[in-house]
Amino acid sequence: MEHNPRDEDERARLSALQSYQVLDRPRPAALDDLTRLAASMFDTPMAAVSLIDRDRQWFAGSHGLADEQTPLDVSFCKHIIPAKRPLIVPDATRDSRFSDLPNVVGNPNIRFYAGAPIVDEDGHTLGAMCVIDDRPREVDDAQVRNLVTFAGQAAVHLSAIRNRLRMADLGDELARASKREDDLVSTITHELRTPVASIQGYLEILGDQDDLAPYRRLIEPIHRNGERLVSMVDHLLAGTRPAEAPLPAPVGPVSLDTVVSAAAVSCRPLVALRADTVQLRCAADVPVRADLTRLAHAVAQLMRNALLFTPADRPITIATGAAPRPWVEVRDGGIGIPAGELPYVFDRFYRGRHARDQAIPGVGLGLTIARNIVEAHHGTVTVDSSGDGTTARVTLPAAA
Repeated sequence: MEHNPRDEDERARLSALQSYQVLDRPRPAALDDLTRLAASMFDTPMAAVSLIDRDRQWFAGSHGLADEQTPLDVSFCKHIIPAKRPLIVPDATRDSRFSDLPNVVGNPNIRFYAGAPIVDEDGHTLGAMCVIDDRPREVDDAQVRNLVTFAGQAAVHLSAIRNRLRMADLGDELARASKREDDLVSTITHELRTPVASIQGYLEILGDQDDLAPYRRLIEPIHRNGERLVSMVDHLLAGTRPAEAPLPAPVGPVSLDTVVSAAAVSCRPLVALRADTVQLRCAADVPVRADLTRLAHAVAQLMRNALLFTPADRPITIATGAAPRPWVEVRDGGIGIPAGELPYVFDRFYRGRHARDQAIPGVGLGLTIARNIVEAHHGTVTVDSSGDGTTARVTLPAAA
């Protein structure tokens, strides 16, 4: 019988894929969060961490897709496995490889696809990190680099999941606590966030129907409050994380400008309300080792505070730098924080007098969440305030 190295490589790849134990299981919350962040950054309605099995693709992370898996014969991501490089499809209807697929001619009406390979530490291509749109579009080189970064983050999240499973099997109490917390978040995601996301998707479809235009004023607040519900659940989970289940250590290389861009995307609704735009002054390339989703969430908390507590006509500036260590600074021209309140701003559920008097949205967890995330990255957060506004500064270790 003739030896075929390609078949042997595929067997090794499938064996590696099985070792992560994520197929046919609830989606890890970290991967769902990563796909939601990717969809926001690329402004696409759909994104996925797609793992390529023998005869199917399994969505280990998903945003905007109704299915948990699809047959391999309708997969775009499968083409990335042998090529081991990004695949960009500006318009699937004009590409002979995809134009006749049922997910192109019918729901979800795929037009644009961009995917980057998810390669594990042993060199196996497990699948792809992809963003999908129902409208044709193009991407530039910077966006492709960002997608490759997201794929790298997916790979290290999968590695962390496998390592925790192995440590838990060996009886490590910390790993078991972390796995219990992962299971709790996955359950909440499955029982609450996933149904709400499905409702959101149907509301978006209804909102696009011309014959339902008279009801749009009813649909939009339902959609907006659904997003608020999901955001509040995420916020409470992040801010009340038990001490025995600490945040994971930094996981992969990212650039601080990518982190800030991702944070800014999540704050777009608040930015849109301002007369004066938020100024981004990001250094060209400041590398750090981080969990992109969590660190972007921490920076977004600082941005959100600045946006909520700064009048719309006053400046807000977000800057990054590399010396003496990587840093992100959010400076606003708002009302400032009274000296007597500064020692308490990082306490859980603490809300200052102005927030209470003006009924500013929030539950007093933003700075707590930011500090916990940054400290898990072995960094620090400081907040200084004066009559001219407030400055929040994140300092992180330099990337090796």
